[in-house]
Amino acid sequence: MSDEEKVRDYLKRAVAEARGLQHKLREVEERAREPIAIVGMACRFPGGVRTPEDLWTMVEQGRDAITGFPVDRGWDVDRLYRSDAQESGASTTLEGGFLEGAGDFDADFFGISPREALATDPQQRLLLETSWQALERSRVDPRSLRDSATGVYFGGTGGDFAGLLAASPQALDGYMLTGTSGSVLSGRVAYLLGLTGPAVTVDTACSSSLVSVHLAMQALRKDEISLALAGGVSVLATPGAFPEFSRQGGLAADGRCKAFAASADGTGWGEGVGVLVLERLSDARQAGRPVLAVLRESGINQDGASNGLTAPSGPAQRKLVLGTLDRAGLATADVDMVEAHGTGTKLGDPIEARALLATYGQDRPDGRPLWLGSVKSNIGHTQYAAGVSGVIKTVMALRHGVMPKTLHVDEPTPHVDWSAGAVELLTENRPWPRADRPRRAAVSSFGVSGTNAHVILEEAPAAGAAGVAGVVEAVGSGPGEVVVPVVSSVVPWVLSGRTEAALREQAARLAGHLEAGAGWRPVDVGVSLVGTRSVFEQRAV
Repeated sequence: MSDEEKVRDYLKRAVAEARGLQHKLREVEERAREPIAIVGMACRFPGGVRTPEDLWTMVEQGRDAITGFPVDRGWDVDRLYRSDAQESGASTTLEGGFLEGAGDFDADFFGISPREALATDPQQRLLLETSWQALERSRVDPRSLRDSATGVYFGGTGGDFAGLLAASPQALDGYMLTGTSGSVLSGRVAYLLGLTGPAVTVDTACSSSLVSVHLAMQALRKDEISLALAGGVSVLATPGAFPEFSRQGGLAADGRCKAFAASADGTGWGEGVGVLVLERLSDARQAGRPVLAVLRESGINQDGASNGLTAPSGPAQRKLVLGTLDRAGLATADVDMVEAHGTGTKLGDPIEARALLATYGQDRPDGRPLWLGSVKSNIGHTQYAAGVSGVIKTVMALRHGVMPKTLHVDEPTPHVDWSAGAVELLTENRPWPRADRPRRAAVSSFGVSGTNAHVILEEAPAAGAAGVAGVVEAVGSGPGEVVVPVVSSVVPWVLSGRTEAALREQAARLAGHLEAGAGWRPVDVGVSLVGTRSVFEQRAV
């Protein structure tokens, strides 16, 4: 072979190798930007909300869940209330968004002794139950994940439950440390399910659950984990948050968040828990899981030295929005709606509105404003669960093609120049057409710590919307809920439960949905009952 031929052969091989490397690099870059599928959701919020469907019914019907203080927690309500909050420990309101039966827990289901359960923060208990439900709603048997690289990312804090335990006359030594530790909010779920991915508890205050979603997305895209549980929880074991915020003048007198309204007079505290099951879109499609929506992109940043330790920063919010859009390859007009932080405070809401007007409100086609709302107007400010509550609401809105209204808006706040951009408040339910592209929405959370989070959601692509057994939904609530497909032959239906009472309850739930005329095909029900949930000791066919 001549020198010329050798050079030509070398150049051919070099070009081929370069093309191969370029192809691999493109694959790596695409994988790093791959949308993350939301394949399951579960929640509990005020107003008897026990499923995402319950939450959707509430927001679509325009109901709020604000009530008087709970009577089952030993709070001295008469001593607590003062109209001016000048007295130490006084609250200017006796209303908020509270979970019903926040202390209820099926300890036997999780193999936890009564004594340990008593010493375990209700927030840990709620995350256990809600994580189990979210996995089953994803067509995943929770017990099948043992030793898997599944990550757990929860927003939360140890809270005020420790003080109650310290004053308890019962001997709970040995369980109080793990029962009240913030780190164990995520660690206990990972331990009981036998998960080997990271278990991370995030405390950035009100942005915690959305920051958790961001961290889970990054870990999935980097192949650090194969599946993720992400969300947050808040339960008020004591009323301490009410006097503290009353003293700062930041609490609404009626406990209601009037987001972006002229009548806004402060926030209203709420409670709740929400858990998402996240997976790479390609992996979810391959596994035949239901893709409820996709997380297109996310971002987090920090206020830095703003005009006060707890004051939000408009420039930081604008930078976060534009950076998240840029990484997603989207323009401002490509997003239809923002589920805002929208707490109802006179300071925070105008800053957020101006940031949205300066970003999403610019360069929009005529007749296509950005629509703005906040689920806090329905359930209160659920703190560590605030971001995930907005995500669940938004996913349901994407699936139903409706943008639900924000409550308690007399008129838009006069502290904002609404003519500075095309942004409008959702003061009524509005249809959400697809137009020439998928529906998209964004969700924001801003923490009192200064940490901000923003995620962009997109409706599920048609190719990934259903697997081999149809679109799966859940029947009932509580650990071990029956998972059945909504789709329409005599086949066996296999039910199971930890106890005979649980087994009977499962059968009753299934019967109730049949009586309601769900129109399922028996074969699909049979496949889902045996293929997408755990099998327990008590069984019936």
